[in-house]
Amino acid sequence: MGTPGHLGIDVGGTKVAFRVEAGSECVEETSFAWGARHSAQEDLAQLAGHVARLRERLDVPLEAVGVAMPGTVGPDGRITTWPSRPEWTGVDLKTALHELFPEAAIAWADDGDLGALAEARASGCENLLYIGIGTGIGGGLVLGGVPCPGLGRGSFEIGHLIVEMGGVRCVCGRRGCLQTLASGPATLRRASLLRGADVSFPALQRALHHGEPWAADALEGTTRALAAAVTGVQELVHPDRALIGGGFAAGIPEIVPSVAGHLAEFVRQGQTPVPVEPAALGGLSSLRGAVALAGLVAGGAAL
Repeated sequence: MGTPGHLGIDVGGTKVAFRVEAGSECVEETSFAWGARHSAQEDLAQLAGHVARLRERLDVPLEAVGVAMPGTVGPDGRITTWPSRPEWTGVDLKTALHELFPEAAIAWADDGDLGALAEARASGCENLLYIGIGTGIGGGLVLGGVPCPGLGRGSFEIGHLIVEMGGVRCVCGRRGCLQTLASGPATLRRASLLRGADVSFPALQRALHHGEPWAADALEGTTRALAAAVTGVQELVHPDRALIGGGFAAGIPEIVPSVAGHLAEFVRQGQTPVPVEPAALGGLSSLRGAVALAGLVAGGAAL
């Protein structure tokens, strides 16, 4: 038997990613796309099948598993809400994970909080705001090297910060959440309206590269909303740095400089805008954070 492995699982709205580390080495990294939405039971069956195939390839025992979850998990281990996949509401995540990994210590946390933890470690910044842009908007805040409000004590839901009064209705039920303006799908919907035709992610990338006005205007709505959210966080807790990541942002380098420009516009007199940079881990922040969580629980950390 080799060095015990730590498995990180990043559960997303459209795919699930896995990374196994033994010591400081990555021994396996894989992912699968969710099938068409039918039921949580079918999703769990797909997850179990992928885990079984993963086990067949591994030559190390699994000591601990960390899971990055976009849904809200209650104290009893049941999912209380997951707007992107509402059929999971009520699923006993704790039992499902222990059935998949009976030999391992298991913990889960919000994907944005774990992304922030991984980014803070990678960048060496102990006071950091992280925003991940993908199917939704996730994010996390690390203060003094510790996730805020703390793993197991609730999540830092910057995606549901209201930035537009009376705006578009969010999947959470409110109107004007950051997610409704700045997520990947929201940006593509705005681009489609401005262009007058459907816009795919690659089409938006090409249009931004070629300076198409409709593409620039679509991105402007996204980056102004992001800058408004960052400015609000800065007023409250004064992070040293803001990092923007996630799969959508990783493919559009124009996002970070545009957000920086709006931050300079929004800053109050006598203040300086918080520096904003691309996330060091790109779209892998939450996955690396899940591995870090596995390491914490393997070490007996109280969460």
